[in-house]
Amino acid sequence: MSPRQITVLGECVADAFTEPAAARNELALRVLPGGGPANTAVALARLGTPARFLARLSGDVFGRLFRAHLEASGVDLSYAVEAAEPSTLAVAELDAQGRATFSFHAQATADWQWTSAELAGVDLTGTACVHTGSLALVKEPGAAVVEDFLAAAAPRATISIDPNVRPLLVHPDVYRARLAHWCGLADVLRLSEDDLELLLPGTPPEQACDTWHAAGARLVVITRGADGALASLDGERVRVPAVSTSVADTVGAGDSFTAGLLHHLGARGLLGGRLAELRPDDVEEACRFGARVAALTCSVAGPNPPWQSQLARLATADRA
Repeated sequence: MSPRQITVLGECVADAFTEPAAARNELALRVLPGGGPANTAVALARLGTPARFLARLSGDVFGRLFRAHLEASGVDLSYAVEAAEPSTLAVAELDAQGRATFSFHAQATADWQWTSAELAGVDLTGTACVHTGSLALVKEPGAAVVEDFLAAAAPRATISIDPNVRPLLVHPDVYRARLAHWCGLADVLRLSEDDLELLLPGTPPEQACDTWHAAGARLVVITRGADGALASLDGERVRVPAVSTSVADTVGAGDSFTAGLLHHLGARGLLGGRLAELRPDDVEEACRFGARVAALTCSVAGPNPPWQSQLARLATADRA
């Protein structure tokens, strides 16, 4: 079965990684196209799911980089907005484990300026799932417009949300205030253990899952880095180990996991409604696939998710 289209809505971010410079009083930056929703759209397209990205793309140097990257990965940009505002920039520093700390330059940038008119004409006829999250859901003035778009899409498509909390840009209280509403919209909620600690400090993952189920989310997946993932379908738990890999950095790993999860479910015809046919075994298989996609992303620098052919070669090597 060929997967139906997944529509992703959200930001592109220029990820500028610090590198050693020739002179002591200089700083070199290597800029890669990123942003959580953009990474997810790229990963979906590379895995073979028809992926459409609703973005506001600047005409500046970073915006041109985003457009080229997305198109080269096969992402449909037919509804992308040509924005007058500048692109969002994030400067990333990596620690010894490859984890990134970001500082953002995101004031009045293109990604947050959505208007109702820009999304009103989007045709979701062929869309099985709408995925969004991260800063697009909390940065004004566009956040409320994005929520309204999800509410309008929900009767015809599965809704997937990744909060991807960025406390340096938006206080976690803003996410906490909206999270119950998002769960009421979402069928799938995927977040990291870092997100969990920011949203519900000190709360055990299982208890958090039950809280979000009660608010409306049927499938909750918490990714836990090297400890794998916990998934909960209406309270039925599934635990999946991480896939061992050599880590270049962890940038984009969660986005790739989400893409792998949605791709796997979509390829089996399980997206397109309220997940009525979904079973715990399906969730476990999808999470295992997502873990493989995330591991391959961690093995290379920056948010550079694998292509379907790379996963096929990995599977062949594993069988050998």
